[in-house]
Order: sequence, then C-alpha cells, then structure tokens
Amino acid sequence: MFKHFRTAAAVAFLTLAAYATAQELAGDHPDTYVVKKGDTLWDISARFLKKPWLWPEIWQANPQIANPHLIYPGDIISLAYLDRVAVQPGPRQEAPLTGLPLADIEPFLRNMRVVDSFEELPYVAGLQDDRLRAFGDLDLYAVGLQAPQLGQRYAVVRPTRLYDEPRPSSDLDRRGKRTLGEGSLWKQTEVPNEHSDFLGYELEQMSVGTVTAVDAEGNITTLKLEGDGREVRAGDRLIPVEAQPYDLQFFPHPPRTPLVDGKVRVISVADTLSRGGEHDVVAVSGGRREGLDNGTVLSIWRPGSYRLDPLKSPSSRIEETRKPGQGRNKLPDQYTAHVMLFKTYEKVSYGLIMKGSAPSRVGYFLRDPDAGQGSTATASLH
Repeated sequence: MFKHFRTAAAVAFLTLAAYATAQELAGDHPDTYVVKKGDTLWDISARFLKKPWLWPEIWQANPQIANPHLIYPGDIISLAYLDRVAVQPGPRQEAPLTGLPLADIEPFLRNMRVVDSFEELPYVAGLQDDRLRAFGDLDLYAVGLQAPQLGQRYAVVRPTRLYDEPRPSSDLDRRGKRTLGEGSLWKQTEVPNEHSDFLGYELEQMSVGTVTAVDAEGNITTLKLEGDGREVRAGDRLIPVEAQPYDLQFFPHPPRTPLVDGKVRVISVADTLSRGGEHDVVAVSGGRREGLDNGTVLSIWRPGSYRLDPLKSPSSRIEETRKPGQGRNKLPDQYTAHVMLFKTYEKVSYGLIMKGSAPSRVGYFLRDPDAGQGSTATASLH
C-alpha cells in the first residue's frame, strides 16, 4: 500500500512540476537554443523564462538533466514542449556558464572587501626614495607585520568608505576618517531611522607586495611591489593574500528567507556618485544576517514620495518629501531594476544590476524579486 502511495505521489509531483514549468516559460521561446561562449545563465533564462531567477527550480523539475547548474557552451537546449526542458550535451571544451558576466565583476571580486575594523592592521610607513606614491617594482616599508616570512605576499589595501545607517556611505580620507564636508551630500537619501547601525568599512586593494627583507629587530619589513597594481602611499594597510577569496560560479535564486520590507537599501553605486543602470555594481545594506548569499536576486524600488496635494495645500517651494505630513499624498513605490548579489558579507553585499526600467539610486530599497509582479516589474524583464 505504501509503495503504491509513493508511486502516486511521485507522479503527482512530476505532473505539478511540469505544470509549474509551463507556467514560467515565456510564450515566444524557440524550440532549441545552442549555448554560446559568453552566455550567462541569466541571459539564457531571460530568453525562456518569465522569471530568470527561477532557472535552478525549473531545471530541477526535469530529471533527465544530470546537473542543472552545469550548462556548457555547445549544449543544445530543447524547449519543443512547454512542459519539457532538455539539454543535449555539447563538446564540453569550455568552462561551464556562470550566472553573471565575470568581466564586469572581477575587479570587485578581487579588489574589494568589507571589514568591521582596520585600525589594528599593519601599515605602510614609507616608500623607496621617500616617494609620496609608489607602484611597479618599487619597495615599500611596513610596520606591524607579525613574524613575516621571506616570500610571503601581502595585499596593500586602503579604507575607502564607511557604511552605516541611516547614511548610505561616507568617503574616507587617507587616515580612514570621514571626509570633511561630505555629510550634506546624502541628505536626500537618508530615511527615518530610530537607531544607527554600523555596517562596516570598505577596503580597496591597491597592489600586492612580496616580503624581501626583515630588519634584525623585526620592526621594519621591506616588500617589493608587483608591477600590475595601482599607486601605493604611506598609511595604506596590509593583509595576507588569500589563495581564492571569491566564488567563480553564481546561480540565480530568490532569497532563502523573505526580506523585511524597506530594511535593505542601496548604499553606494560603484564609479558614479549616486545612480546606476544595467551592469553597474551596487553595495546594499544587507548580507548573511538577512539570509542573503551569492546569487540571490532582489528587486530595487524607488520609494514613493509624499507630495503636496495640488488642490488642497497652499503653494510651497518644497512640493515633495520623503516624510509624511499634513496635506501630502503618498505616491506608489516604483520598481527600477533587478540585482543579483555576487559577494556577500555579514551586513553588506555587492550586487550587479541585471535588467531594469529606470536608473537605481542610493537610498532605494530592495524587495523579493517577485514583488510587484503583474506591474512594471514583470514588463521590464523582456
């Protein structure tokens, strides 16, 4: 009896999985697609699925696929039937696809990190020939290294930003202190918050040095800089080089646990002042403590403003604000883009904007990727 029940349950599950697959497939998909070098899982799933972040779930509903994560250039994806997805293996001469274009995020994978503190780190005390800046094959002189060994490699890093709520980010000076006068920059992006929340310091890797000499007393360590780094200056910090500090494979998926609405926000946009578009990197105020991990897909939303009622309120130079008030109407929140996280820390994560309908700005908040389905969020994906 139990065996018959298990068989019936398995058949029912597969039927439901096939139905779910049919519901998520885009109606204008081709019968077949040959995977090409340079494709990403997001690109391919966006061609076939209404929700690209459901790639693993859709693929796992089809037991004929050995590993839904390992799709290679040359593979032939068959979508001849709405309830059947199949992959014919190709020559397997290339690396498997990842979820993101690595060329767009590699500098952040290799060179950026978020830490709780940096003041205790060893630092550069001086440079060869008393230079103000050094790069290439020049020497630097460091203090504070614990038992350095000849040939040991260290990354030279510089604190660049402080992340703390409710302010999105603060640029740091050469000492790692807030830049004077930058506080007024973020007044329009701060949101009401009952308490402050320290998120971390961003460190940017400038170069890598190899230990070549240690003085007799062990106070000063000489390191030779490698030729492909950026300029180093006195005061920069040092940390040991990690063998491989980042993932190379990213598989899109919704968050493991639902987000608290409005809690996680965009706190910086790389290489721009405050806004970014497709394939720009953003930092967000959420990480492992919120259940986020690499590959998590979220949607970015512009918070609706509180605008003076044009017929019931007297004229004012300030027609809209981020706070409620008498005579103001709350306008709807607006979807702007989807973002996939690729480097996650305890309280901060880096993500790549995938697709969107409008620029995303510092201060915008994040929701689950399905939020607002049936509105502009869905229409903007294709």
